[in-house]
Amino acid sequence: MGICDSTMRLNTFLLAMAVLLYGAESTVKSRAYFNETGDLPCHFINSQNISVDNLVAFWQDQDKRVLYELYGGKENQKNVHPAYKGRTSLDLDNWTLRLHNVQIKDTGLYQCFIHHKGPHGLVSTHQKSCDLSVFANFSQPEIIPISNRTEDSNNMNFTCLSTHGYPAPKEMYFLLKTKNSTTKYDTVMNIHQNNITGLYTASISLSLPVSPETNASIFCVLQPEPTQTQLVSEPHNIDADAKSPKPPPRPPGHDTLIAVLLLLLLLIVCGPVLCSVLKNKKKKQPGPSRECETTEMEGEESEQAKKRVENRVPGRSDEAQCVVNISKTASDFVGQAHLTGSGLRNNI
Repeated sequence: MGICDSTMRLNTFLLAMAVLLYGAESTVKSRAYFNETGDLPCHFINSQNISVDNLVAFWQDQDKRVLYELYGGKENQKNVHPAYKGRTSLDLDNWTLRLHNVQIKDTGLYQCFIHHKGPHGLVSTHQKSCDLSVFANFSQPEIIPISNRTEDSNNMNFTCLSTHGYPAPKEMYFLLKTKNSTTKYDTVMNIHQNNITGLYTASISLSLPVSPETNASIFCVLQPEPTQTQLVSEPHNIDADAKSPKPPPRPPGHDTLIAVLLLLLLLIVCGPVLCSVLKNKKKKQPGPSRECETTEMEGEESEQAKKRVENRVPGRSDEAQCVVNISKTASDFVGQAHLTGSGLRNNI
């Protein structure tokens, strides 16, 4: 009895293992890319050489909707669901159904069934399951600088964007590379899924402290599924002292110097004219009345002559003095302007 019990337990175990192995082998893994063609293999081997005219084959999805049906050696569209009409084709050489224009929503489990016509109706001949996974390649990450560093801060703000991918990525981060180091910056990844296509857009943002004296390169790295290759952006290079250029400071006293030079030019040009006007005005002033001159002509002739001389001399003296004063003023302004200009050059 003991030997029989042991044998029965061993047979039960082997049967269970066989069932598990068969179940694992019965489902085929298949991969397809968005908007491309995916394969749904049936792995049917016609060892009995049954004529295709005597076979009935069809594929259905996990919702029991028929993708394709082969009946009497011809495609039968009557039972095909509208979502799959015009999207399938069968390769009879290896009994693989091609699903065209694959969409994200096509992800899931599919089954193929093959029957042959027997004397008493259809007889099941073969069955296979296929698990279809759909992928979409993300675009190369792109770094978008939001703003450059300012006078008060060395922080530089960046956003990195990658679009039209599936499934959702696992990781996204920045790398800051300098001459002597490489620093990884992890941040919160924002993920958005399109309601129509089902594709994902991923983005991250970060404010990086970068010294003005540093030459550096920033990269953005996207890690899709672990089985997929990392995507790396083009480098965004930061040159030392790459601050926004500031306008040169205006020299102090610039407006004052211009005013002084204009005043000096005005005095040089208009000074002689002003002196001439003053002289003519002085000559036109009324002298002693003719009656007084007649009365005192005889008694004071020598004295009047003396006064005339004295009057003429001061007249010439005033004109000369005016020219001297203008010349002196002009010289003083020129000297002052020269000193001011020299001081400004030294300050600059």
